[in-house]
Amino acid sequence: MTATTAPSASPASLTAADGPGPVPGSPELLRSVFRRHAAGVAVITAESGGRPAGFTATSLNSVSADPPMLSFTIGTGASSWPAVRDGEYLGVHILGEHQRELAGLFARSGADRFGPDTEWAPGPHGVPLLGGVLAWLVCRVVARVPAGAHRVIIAEAVAGDPEGEGRPLLYHQGRFNALRD
Repeated sequence: MTATTAPSASPASLTAADGPGPVPGSPELLRSVFRRHAAGVAVITAESGGRPAGFTATSLNSVSADPPMLSFTIGTGASSWPAVRDGEYLGVHILGEHQRELAGLFARSGADRFGPDTEWAPGPHGVPLLGGVLAWLVCRVVARVPAGAHRVIIAEAVAGDPEGEGRPLLYHQGRFNALRD
């Protein structure tokens, strides 16, 4: 077995407890590290009691190609949590760089996310589908796994369209950004 080398960080950053910065093992440390991680931006939608619900997610991950499964997280205090908790199906929308405003709208608490300026229509299984996205999936929820004050949602794709045009929207350093070559 070979020895591993330390990460390429300064000695000061490896002893954060001795100086300024996040406390090791703290929520602030995790947030600080993940601000450096560029993530794709998705909007998750669901239907609850005949009303659409949705939120912006940057925690979307592919889980399995066969069967086609994905995962994302949602806080149990989120306004969309009851729809995700109770719904059998949900929509996953990959946003393009032209949709920064839409990402912000679905990230804002108390916003009228499905107001007159939001292009959407009911899709398969009654799932609200957003217009103008790069790609979308309708998924059947197969598991809701507790993870602190959140739930990891695992869902299987049952319908979709990967044919939207444009480049992906990214989330990095607390802002929505365009992809640069």
